[in-house]
Amino acid sequence: MSYMRDGIQNVRVFALPDGVRADGRRATVFGASLVTWHSSHAGMFHQVYLNGRFAGVTLDSQQRRLVVQVPGSFRSAVRVMVIAVAPADAYVDFADNLAQATVNKGRVRLSLLRSQTLPLGATANIYYDNGTGQIDYARPLNAAPLPIWPCMHDKAGFGLAQLGMGDFGYDSAASIGFGKGALGHGQFGLDADTIEWLSPALPLGTYRFGVRITDASGTEGPAAEMPSITVVPAIQPAVGLSVAAFDQPTNELTLSIAG
Repeated sequence: MSYMRDGIQNVRVFALPDGVRADGRRATVFGASLVTWHSSHAGMFHQVYLNGRFAGVTLDSQQRRLVVQVPGSFRSAVRVMVIAVAPADAYVDFADNLAQATVNKGRVRLSLLRSQTLPLGATANIYYDNGTGQIDYARPLNAAPLPIWPCMHDKAGFGLAQLGMGDFGYDSAASIGFGKGALGHGQFGLDADTIEWLSPALPLGTYRFGVRITDASGTEGPAAEMPSITVVPAIQPAVGLSVAAFDQPTNELTLSIAG
């Protein structure tokens, strides 16, 4: 299975009205839109993805337009992607394989490895540099410390419970084990687990994040810092379009756009 993203240009989206009201204004209910594009890929079908989700596929290799249902919102724009696929893969969903841009309105998602080496009662705090380049470890970004082990039985492992009474015939405790996390990062080369944290909405800029673990006695460990990440908030679309002025002699129309 393969897909192509290069060679596809001029992707355009046109809203399709569902009807016309008595006063001449359009009626939009279902959010149907026409997506058009140019493609250099002959003999291939094309798929359309909206906000990273499969929305539709063309019926033949010559088709360069498709009607899809776009999720409507006055707060964030919809991200449209068109890819070319082999006819045999026309109905294969490639959403998990496509590199997706963050569509969380300027939010950053951090994934923290939770292994058995972290003690019971430990908490994590997340810090950032506020775009200055120097991480401020005096004030955590999270509203409250993040518990590493919210449930004690998550920490329990081999030999800490009734053998054969639990998951996969091992321990009776629902501990981190096979199929529950990052393979090879836990004890015995088995599984570990992850904790995901979503930041508040951040303005446009480049940020650095750091994490510190504090044990139950209050001892704070060294900081683990992440590489810099650039945050690009979602585009704020126009919500109103009206005629501001019209110059009849020059046939020039001036539009007013409200964001």
